[in-house]
Amino acid sequence: QVQLVESGGGLVQAGGSLRLSCAASGRTFSSYAMGWFRQAPGKEREFVAGISWNGISTYYADSVKGRFTISRDNAKNKVYLQMNSLKPEDTAVYYCNGDPRERLPPPGYYDYWGQGTQVTVSS
Repeated sequence: QVQLVESGGGLVQAGGSLRLSCAASGRTFSSYAMGWFRQAPGKEREFVAGISWNGISTYYADSVKGRFTISRDNAKNKVYLQMNSLKPEDTAVYYCNGDPRERLPPPGYYDYWGQGTQVTVSS
């Protein structure tokens, strides 16, 4: 099983940027599709961005399209989320996760989550 450690969150003003990192352990990382999810207070966890095992295919939630960019470095077992033009509604705990299938399942599918990293965007 892949172990996950997210980092890079913080407090930023609206319009600012942050870069999140996800360090994954486990020999299967490079064969997994990976993605970022988030959970705001009082809301369900939601999908944010996904990337194929080889980094060729990426896809995003409509709410972040054009502002966020997901990438990965299989040599370092890391996945990144560059977040630009941040909005207060982006405030949430951000998590990464992965799956061997081509397309990531919805958040309810996963049994394991890392501790996440808090992103707070002030207006």
